Amino acid sequence: MSTATVSRVVHEQSRVRLSTRQRVLEVIEALGYVPNSAAQSMARQRKNVIGLVALENRCPDTDVEYEALLFLEDVMRGVESVLSRVGWSLLITVLRDLEPDATFQRMLRICGQVDGLLIIEGIIASSQLALLAARLPIAVIAGPADEAHADVIAADNEHGTRALVSHLIEQHGRNRLYYIAGPPSAPDARERRRAFGGAMTGYPAAVPAGFFPGRFATISGQQAVRELLARPRREMPDAIVCANDQMAIGAMRELQSAGISVPGDVAVTGFDGIPVGAMLTPALTTVRQPIRQLGGRAAVRLLDRVANPALPRMAERLPTELVIRESCGCRLSARHRQAPTT
Repeated sequence: MSTATVSRVVHEQSRVRLSTRQRVLEVIEALGYVPNSAAQSMARQRKNVIGLVALENRCPDTDVEYEALLFLEDVMRGVESVLSRVGWSLLITVLRDLEPDATFQRMLRICGQVDGLLIIEGIIASSQLALLAARLPIAVIAGPADEAHADVIAADNEHGTRALVSHLIEQHGRNRLYYIAGPPSAPDARERRRAFGGAMTGYPAAVPAGFFPGRFATISGQQAVRELLARPRREMPDAIVCANDQMAIGAMRELQSAGISVPGDVAVTGFDGIPVGAMLTPALTTVRQPIRQLGGRAAVRLLDRVANPALPRMAERLPTELVIRESCGCRLSARHRQAPTT
């Protein structure tokens, strides 16, 4: 009985007579043979490994930014919960301050080690993504909906932001809203800023009080408020809407250090729903996105595409929810969470 014959039976190939297959299976059972998983994977040209690529936190020097690592951690948990059910592994790569070409070259090397790739926030240009997608299946977490070369799973940034703006204006009469934006390289940041502008147009009595180009870090919220404090007091906004929770926390800290009451003088809101926001005084009103579900849904879709590369491209938006706490001006005896914003 040749090694090739045994291999064909183990890998369930069809070119083996029924009588021969039966004899091989009897021998395998008698010897207690366990097929080598690496060899099987090579025979199928599968590694049973998915890669996950993310950027290092943009400002990891504070306790708040340490908490923000929970975004990546929750994404990974969502991915791992799916992969563990099918016996696949996860290869995690965190990129640190690489130039675009260096980032692309790093990803090319990763492609040879995995069956599919999950990328957080896009990271590389669509043209480079197309080159990677020609090599293996790709899904982007928190990417742009119009990405043509990969499946995209993201949170519903638009409805979440619009719900937040509507709450500030309709429930609290805040009419001078200042916006602290995230980095333009991040699809989430672009979508949230567009949604803020679109929401404001629906309220003629409300006026944008300016914006600050932040980078999803606590220091951005602090710097934005310092610029505001340098203005005449009459130009201060009555609400600051931040593109993520870290910047909102920085803004609150700076306002309170300057003796400005939150929310008495200025309301402050965030986006993401990281746990530290609930422990502030006042607790942070925010939009919670389903971070773990982002990872899980992306992993499911990627596994589907590995099995069937011909699947049509998909862009999915998961619902967000407005979490109302005290920093917007609400006086709550207990935390109140609104229905999903979609």
